[in-house]
Amino acid sequence: MKWRRAPMLGGLLAVLATEGAYAGPASTDNQIRRQIVQQSVADYRARGHPCACPYSLTRKGSPCGARSAYKRPGGEHPLCYPSDVTDQMISDWKRQHAEEGHAQP
Repeated sequence: MKWRRAPMLGGLLAVLATEGAYAGPASTDNQIRRQIVQQSVADYRARGHPCACPYSLTRKGSPCGARSAYKRPGGEHPLCYPSDVTDQMISDWKRQHAEEGHAQP
C-alpha cells in the first residue's frame, strides 16, 4: 500500500504548487481559505517557530503533533486547516485584495 501514497502526495503537491502565492481574481472561497492558512503558517514560521500545526515538521524532521502551537493551550493559534477560516475572514480577504487591485469586488 505504501507505493500508492507517493503518487497521491505528488499530485497534491503539484496542485498546490500551481496555485501560487496569490489566488487571483477568480478565486473560490476554498482557494482563499487555503491561501489564508498558508499565510498564517508562513507568518508563524517566519518568527523562527517550526511547529505551527500538527502536520508541521520539527527542525529534526519529525511531525510536531501535540507540540504544535495549534494544539497547545494558550498562546498563539495559527490557522492550520481550511475549516479554521471563517466566512468573515474570507470577506475581509476579498475586501483587502479588491482595495489593492488584486481581486474583483
